[in-house]
Amino acid sequence: MSYHSTLSPITLAVLVAYSQQVAAASSPEQAENLSTIIVSAPINSPLEVISSPKTPRQPLPASDGSDYLKTIPGFAQIRNGGTNGDPVFRGMFGSRLRMLMNDSEMLGACGSRMDSPSSYLSPENFDVMTLTKGPQTVLWGPGNSAGTLRFERLPPSFTAPGVQGDASLVTGSNQRNDQNADISLGNQQGYLRLTGNHAQSNDYQDGDGRNVPSKWKKWNSDIALGWTPDADTLLELTAGQGNGNARYAGRGMDGSQFKRQSLGLTFNKQNISETFTELTSHLYYNNADHVMDNFSLRHATAGMSMPMRSQVGRKTLGGRVMGTWEWTSTELRSGVDMQHNSHRRKISGTWRDDASFSDYGMFSELRYALNQGAHLIGGARADLSQAEDKRTPSSGHRNRVMPAGFLRFEHQPEHSPTLLYAGLGYTERFPDYWELFSPTYGPDAVHSAFKQLKPEKTTQLDIGAKYQDKQLDAWVSAYVGWVEDFILFRYQPTQKRISQADNVDALIFGGEMGASYQLSDHWKLESSVSYAQANNRQEHRPLPQIPPLETRLGATWHTGNWRTTGLVRWVAAQHRIAKNEGNVVGKDFGPSASFVVLSANSRYQFTDKLALTVGIDNLLNKTYSEHLNLAGNGSFGYSSNTRINEPGRSYWAKVSLKF
Repeated sequence: MSYHSTLSPITLAVLVAYSQQVAAASSPEQAENLSTIIVSAPINSPLEVISSPKTPRQPLPASDGSDYLKTIPGFAQIRNGGTNGDPVFRGMFGSRLRMLMNDSEMLGACGSRMDSPSSYLSPENFDVMTLTKGPQTVLWGPGNSAGTLRFERLPPSFTAPGVQGDASLVTGSNQRNDQNADISLGNQQGYLRLTGNHAQSNDYQDGDGRNVPSKWKKWNSDIALGWTPDADTLLELTAGQGNGNARYAGRGMDGSQFKRQSLGLTFNKQNISETFTELTSHLYYNNADHVMDNFSLRHATAGMSMPMRSQVGRKTLGGRVMGTWEWTSTELRSGVDMQHNSHRRKISGTWRDDASFSDYGMFSELRYALNQGAHLIGGARADLSQAEDKRTPSSGHRNRVMPAGFLRFEHQPEHSPTLLYAGLGYTERFPDYWELFSPTYGPDAVHSAFKQLKPEKTTQLDIGAKYQDKQLDAWVSAYVGWVEDFILFRYQPTQKRISQADNVDALIFGGEMGASYQLSDHWKLESSVSYAQANNRQEHRPLPQIPPLETRLGATWHTGNWRTTGLVRWVAAQHRIAKNEGNVVGKDFGPSASFVVLSANSRYQFTDKLALTVGIDNLLNKTYSEHLNLAGNGSFGYSSNTRINEPGRSYWAKVSLKF
């Protein structure tokens, strides 16, 4: 039911397809905003960013979810090689940012997040990405203090029997080679959708021409079978698989297998009655089978330790049911969800479970129109979260009821170009697998973290504004939050593998702002700024792993079928660090320098179905490193405090077709 790993059908289909725009765009103007190659202006509200993963971005091409997200203001990435980095939003890492793919969660298995959830995501295989900032929704699971990310495939719509879809070919520096295809066959009664990609790249070179170990290869294939007996009913069955490998300059081992297996079942019924307008339900199963070693993707050197291999896995089963009710001025969405996941490790050829997690939640979210231009939105949820340590028969069990809620006011008078919002949210986050099982010690620096580590409790105020007229589109979103029992990793300076997970109280604040201005029929200027700061209130010093101030500027010339954009990205130095502290992936080991990177791209639309985009990243071949990049591994000749450099000048081209 899926493509072979070579994906040969994609290579053929890509000659007759194109990158489709997001079906969720509600107007031609919004669809045009989605096609821009620099992200600066959210469509609806600064609190919610909606974009099309199928549209080219710079730097391009995105190898996974983390690569894609770093193009959105407020996001940064912990790079450890050429792919499979870890996204950071507003300085917040890991399960503080929930990532869903078709309403299901794909959890990785590596104890140090070598296979982070975003590494299993191929962005171009999805139609729309939605980011909700902060704890300002309760619909999509517990503990989402930094935000909620949803990558979705929208069901294809047919008015007559036919075939529709899109696909693309990408080529670039370092022998980058991608093939993507998304093809649907169907009629008014149902459809068959086939989605797949194959991508690979060799090691890249930094601005000085030094080789950075970063070679990778991956493929994904998914199938969806949908039944639509009428315009208000959808029953969809999905199945998928994928695999790949990756060499990491910043780790002692590489990923030689990233096997994914996925199943899903969705039922959606609309217009049930005058007030009961929609019922949605979804069941899913995801299985990760991950292998890491230090010999299959790298050559032995004098500094390399003995050959090592480890195989781990994670099975995740979940589901949700949600109903929507509408009255004259009120909309209510309410439901229940659950998830169970078990972590396992292969020892002497036999799988053994070492941890399991369960969550059972109920939620309601209400939107009330105070008048024609003002809305009050609020929500609440409660979750029973459980964890079991299975490493020894007497290891232990934990459970806790986790509350969450928010209240937000939005105001945009009729015909007014200005939207304002302010929301106060609270959420509790149960410690995740990496926080409970990866550290050497817990808060007392003697015993394990499993029984001692406390859940995080975040209270956050989010405010924002958006102004839009015919020429100017400007927005700002800001936040300030108090995090009680923030989970912090501390590392011993001389023993990198010895870590302690601790709870501290933290203050976080910052925000993002941007603007786009249509100078003329042919010229458009865009800009964005993002800033995050976080303080350890107990020890009166910064929290670690906080990205520095970042500014992006873009100028686009558009005439006829041509669109050309120049981009400038300036990142400030970061001197606010907490040495030898961080998260399960990275730590602060020193300040970082500022840098400026120039890039450019050009797109030509041959027809409304065929387009060519070409680009140059890091036009001036700058040698630089991001603040959050991991230190290079000693087996590749790096010192322990030398960050991995970013790619030097890179060229790429993308051919897109739609039918």
